[in-house]
This record gives sequence, structure tokens and C-alpha cells, in this order.
Amino acid sequence: MSNIRILYSQEEIQKRVKELGEEITRAYTGKVPHLVCILRGAVIFLSDLIRYINLPLTIDFMAVSSYGRGTKSSGVVKIIKDLDESIENRDVLIVEDIIDTGLTLEHLTKIFKARNPRDLKVCVLLDKEARRVVNINVDFVGFKVPDEFIIGYGLDYNGLYRNLPFLGILDNLEFGGESFEKTV
Repeated sequence: MSNIRILYSQEEIQKRVKELGEEITRAYTGKVPHLVCILRGAVIFLSDLIRYINLPLTIDFMAVSSYGRGTKSSGVVKIIKDLDESIENRDVLIVEDIIDTGLTLEHLTKIFKARNPRDLKVCVLLDKEARRVVNINVDFVGFKVPDEFIIGYGLDYNGLYRNLPFLGILDNLEFGGESFEKTV
């Protein structure tokens, strides 16, 4: 059986997401931010985050993959679903679940800049600085995290565990549909 060590509780996550929403509200006062959620991992984060942004806003979704079925980024970014709306002359905020190597966000920001947004910023729930291989600016960060494989609150391993209300570190990567055991 796999063990999950809780890294951040549901309460800690909600407190920090609320703070991020307030920071974003201040940064975009007088503007209408266009939030682009990077699917699938960031969808739960986006859903909570927009409730704490006290401004008119719009959202869109993009699906990319750089992990496949592994636990390490391959460095190859594949666009699975592109944006539905133009971002030209818009104040765009990319909402991502985690940044580790930075390669995915570097690739995305290049694509987005070529589409001529008025402004482009990045918000990540988790920052795994120890794995960074490129220098990329992140404007809003939820939590700094250790170089461990993190699941829950939208983050998965082979499609599993996105529904956990907390963020946890997955130990003993053994799967087969079994239940999980939480440890504190």
C-alpha cells in the first residue's frame, strides 16, 4: 500500500489561495484579467482562486503534457488543447499547478508572448525550486515545496489522487487501484 504524507492541509491551502486571490486583486485593480488554466492539474486551484479575486475576470483553458505517465518531466511540451479565445491585448495570468524544471512554463510563455498579450504574468500553486533548470519569472507563488512527488488538490500520479483535499507526498509508489493510507 502507498503512504501519503500530508504536506499542506486543506485549511492551509485555502488560507494561502485566499491570500493569492487578494494579491492578484491588488495587482490587477482597474483591469480585467484573463486567467488561463493549465489543465488538468490546475483546475481545482483555479476554481478556488477565482472565488477570491474581487474583480471582473475571464477564463480559458489549455492542456499540455510534459510528464506522460512518469514522475519526472520529460522536458518535451505537447499542446493537447489550445486556447479557445485570443489573448491579444489582454492582461493574461497563466494559472499552473506546479513549476519544477521550468521548461513547460518557459515554453508556454514563449507561445503566449508571440500572441501579443498586453501583459503576461504567472501564478503557480507550488514551486519546486530544487529542480529548476531555466530561469523563469513567477509572479505569484502559493507554496515552496521540496523535491518530492506531490499529489492531491489537482495534482496526480497516473491520473489518481487529484481529488484529495490536501497536498501530500506520495511514498512507496505502488499502484493498482488500492486505497491509500494517510500519515501525518
